[in-house]
Amino acid sequence: MQYKNLGKTGLKVSRICLGTMTYGDQVEEKTAISLIDKAYDSGVNFFDTANAYVQGKSEEVVGKALHNKRQNIVLATKVSIPVGKGVNDRGLSRYHILREVENSLRRLNTECIDIYYAHMPDHETPLEETIRAMDDLMRSGKVRYAACSNFQAWRLCKSLWISDVRNLARFDCVQPPYNLLTRDVESELLPLCASEGVGVCVFNPLAAGLLTGKHDPNKPPAKGTRFDLAKGYYQRYWNDLNFKARSSLMQTAKEHDRSMAQFSLAWILNNTTVTSAICSATSMKQLEENLGATEVTLTPEELAACDEVWLQLRPPRFSYGR
Repeated sequence: MQYKNLGKTGLKVSRICLGTMTYGDQVEEKTAISLIDKAYDSGVNFFDTANAYVQGKSEEVVGKALHNKRQNIVLATKVSIPVGKGVNDRGLSRYHILREVENSLRRLNTECIDIYYAHMPDHETPLEETIRAMDDLMRSGKVRYAACSNFQAWRLCKSLWISDVRNLARFDCVQPPYNLLTRDVESELLPLCASEGVGVCVFNPLAAGLLTGKHDPNKPPAKGTRFDLAKGYYQRYWNDLNFKARSSLMQTAKEHDRSMAQFSLAWILNNTTVTSAICSATSMKQLEENLGATEVTLTPEELAACDEVWLQLRPPRFSYGR
């Protein structure tokens, strides 16, 4: 396993982070704990969950699996997505953050969260209120590093500015979607992170499984897959343009004797601005294949072929940024 510093911090995390969004639901508890144990034994020290995953069940499963390994792992969870029907059961207000961190600590069976993400932007709460709440959690010892997810570049930049001028804790990591079919973060977000020393832990590295090559565009999504269980993933990735692009990528992977999953993950890890790729797994076979991507080095020809596919998805046009 390879490790990388989280942005400009001294924290080292594995370049593969195990995502546990479906643990406790699609992946039942016993299997989930076995997968977490296998990842840990393989050198993964970075585990990602959220308070809203499976109504908190994911955090409980992760807490059970990692309790005896706690001092050797980096544990990340999140806050913002609705966890109830009340008007304050969501968002990034001080009220919601301070309440939910206690619930996450209890479910995770830990005294401290290593990386605490603002899961989604909250357009109704001032950024300074959110950052001050995160700062207080860090000063109290309940959180070690603050982070954000799904933030656009301008919002992250504004957050960093507030932290700087107010002398508050800052977001040391951002979690955006990034894969061979979704590369828009390359235009502004990734350059910002490289410039300011912000870690980048990407989600959807396999486009919810589309980039594994197992899905047939001529058939409905297989039962039990993310495209079957979550309508949002179907809307996000299941379209003719993406399947056409995938065909070209699969041909390149085949020509270089790569599995499609390892090819896709190795391409992400080739980007030096990316700290870690968050990969989920529902079976040992999937987990082992994902972990193997850290040993794959793509050739310049493979990288160029990936760029050519992206140019077909996002043809270059004149832009304000030059």
